[in-house]
Amino acid sequence: MLALSRKKGESIVINNNVEITILEVKGDQVKVGITAPKEVSIYRKEVYLQIQESNQESASISADALKGLLG
Repeated sequence: MLALSRKKGESIVINNNVEITILEVKGDQVKVGITAPKEVSIYRKEVYLQIQESNQESASISADALKGLLG
């Protein structure tokens, strides 16, 4: 993991097309802005993990349904 220090108004650029800017710092909270192409998906980690879990459940149900049709 790369750890960088940034101040309000400063940015980090990733892969030439994603920019993360520090918008605000209040106590232990940091507000960030992300500029990226539309084809780049951006999620909070807890939402991303829920999506992954849901996709795995759907794949499992689909596989079970297919087995039922073939069996």
